[in-house]
Amino acid sequence: MHHDLSHPIETGIQTYPGDPAVTVETVATHETDGFHVESVECGSHTGTHVDAPAHTEPDGRTLDAYPVERFVFDAIRVDCRDLGARESIPAERVPDADADLLAFRTGWDASWGTDRYLDHPYLSPAAAEACAERGFDVAVDALSPDPTPSPNASDDEPAGFEAHHTLLGSGSLILENLTGLGAVDERFELRAYPLALPSDGAPVRAVGVDTAE
Repeated sequence: MHHDLSHPIETGIQTYPGDPAVTVETVATHETDGFHVESVECGSHTGTHVDAPAHTEPDGRTLDAYPVERFVFDAIRVDCRDLGARESIPAERVPDADADLLAFRTGWDASWGTDRYLDHPYLSPAAAEACAERGFDVAVDALSPDPTPSPNASDDEPAGFEAHHTLLGSGSLILENLTGLGAVDERFELRAYPLALPSDGAPVRAVGVDTAE
């Protein structure tokens, strides 16, 4: 069975603070032009998307440097729904397993489009390091594996993009803003092909596939 794990791209959807706003507008109609066309304006990290190393690493690879099969992952879902707002995911949650990617399920996708979505749990530096050391790509159902700026941020949180640097600097990929991870099995195949952009990131249509198929 296939499960759509993506947020739709629509005008005004939530973005990382400071990222470009998203606008989808009709520019041609059947009545006037005989066909329908829409204009889409957005940043490279819009909606459910993948980060390439070039996002935070000056010499990092862009998405066009990867073969398409790189975006199909043998994934393990890691349940982190017991963690509260702005709580760090400890290294103990990182399994020592044979897989390509860990999908951290925080449950924060239920708050998509609200101020609360900014206050998601995040990877502790030790957890990010454990993922990088074990060669895992990382997916989250939140804005970022790092803390997102918000009025509720505290001084003891990791500053900047520490998890990004650890993961992308090691060659791992990061997928952000997944949704609906409760629909997939604990072990599943994640297919997340990005738009064909030679960029530091791009929206994906993330699909979880039951491995029993």
